Formats: sequence, structure tokens, C-alpha cells
Amino acid sequence: MTTAEHFRSVVPPATSEISVAGVPWPTYKVLALVVGLLVFLAVLAVTASAAPAVLGGAAVAAVTWLVLGLQRHSR
Repeated sequence: MTTAEHFRSVVPPATSEISVAGVPWPTYKVLALVVGLLVFLAVLAVTASAAPAVLGGAAVAAVTWLVLGLQRHSR
């Protein structure tokens, strides 16, 4: 066993999780929700209409969630 293998077995793996109400969430999911909320607020401010704001925010959040999730799992 090499020295690097010893370090890997001793040091816990780096986790990129955020605790939301005591439940660990992957960072990419929280980031996707925040981006979706920002898009929702921006579209709501520009259009003053809830329907396009909700649809736009949900679409951006879903795409961000999927893209970042696929990038995380491909590593």
C-alpha cells in the first residue's frame, strides 16, 4: 500500500452537501433552486405576470438541476 493510499483511507471524502432543515442536500440541487428563484423574480419584475415567471423559473431550475447532476455523476 502506497503513502497516497494511506491518506485516502484516513481522510474522509470531500462532500459538497448543504444541510437544509437537517437534511443533507447536494450543492448542485440547492444551486439549481436558487437560480430558478432568481429567474422567477427577474421575469416577475419584468413582466409583472406570474405565469411566465413560474414557467421560466421552473424550466431554468430543472435544466440546471439536470445538467449539474449529470456533470457531478460523470466524474
